Amino acid sequence: MQILKSAVGRKVFMAITGQCMVLFAVVHLVGNSSIFVGPNGINAYAEHLHSLGPLVWVFRAGLFALVSVHILFGIQLTLENSAANPAGYAVKRQIKATFASSTMIWTGLVMLAFIIIHLLHFTARVFPGVVQGVDALNRFDVFTMVVSAFKNGGIVAVYLVAMCALFLHLSHGIQSFFQTMGWNTDRTQCTISAIGKAVAFILLAGYAVIPLSIMASALIK
Repeated sequence: MQILKSAVGRKVFMAITGQCMVLFAVVHLVGNSSIFVGPNGINAYAEHLHSLGPLVWVFRAGLFALVSVHILFGIQLTLENSAANPAGYAVKRQIKATFASSTMIWTGLVMLAFIIIHLLHFTARVFPGVVQGVDALNRFDVFTMVVSAFKNGGIVAVYLVAMCALFLHLSHGIQSFFQTMGWNTDRTQCTISAIGKAVAFILLAGYAVIPLSIMASALIK
C-alpha cells in the first residue's frame, strides 16, 4: 500500500490502531470490573466469552494484528525521527515535549512486556502457582484465580507499573490521535489534551483498584 510508504501514512495507521486499543481497554475494564459483583459476576462474564467459541479467536487475531501494526510503525517512526533530526533540533524540540510524549516508545515497550506476562498468567495460565478450578456451577473459577494472584505483592507491583505506563502512554497518545487526524485546532488543543489525560487517569484508576482492593482485603484479614 502506497500510504504505508510515507511517515504520515504510518502515523495515521498508528493513531487508528492506538485508538482501537483504547476502546478495547475500556471494554476490558468494564468486563474485569464484574469481579466486584463477586464470583458469579466475573465467572459468568468469562463463561459468556467462552461460549462465543471461534469468534473469540477471530477477535484475538484482530487485536494481535492491531497491536503488531502499532508496535511496528511506532518503532519505525521512532528510529526514523532519531536518525533524521540533528542533535540541536532534537534539543529544541525537547523544550515543548512532555515526559509522556518523550517516553512513548518506552512506555509502549513496558506495556508490550506486560501484555505478554498477562496472557501467560491469566490466559495461558502457565505461571507457577496459578489457582485453577471450577465454581459451584461448574464454570471455570476466574474469581478465585484472580483473587489468589493479587494476594501476591510482587504480581500487584508488576500490574501497577504497567498501569502507570498505560497512563503515560494514553495521556499523550489520545490527544496525539486527534492531532494526527487533523481534528484539533489551537482553540481545542487544551480541551482535547485534558480529555485525553482524564480518560488515561480513569483507566489507570479502574485497572489499579482491582489488584489494590484484593491485596488490601487480604492484608486486613
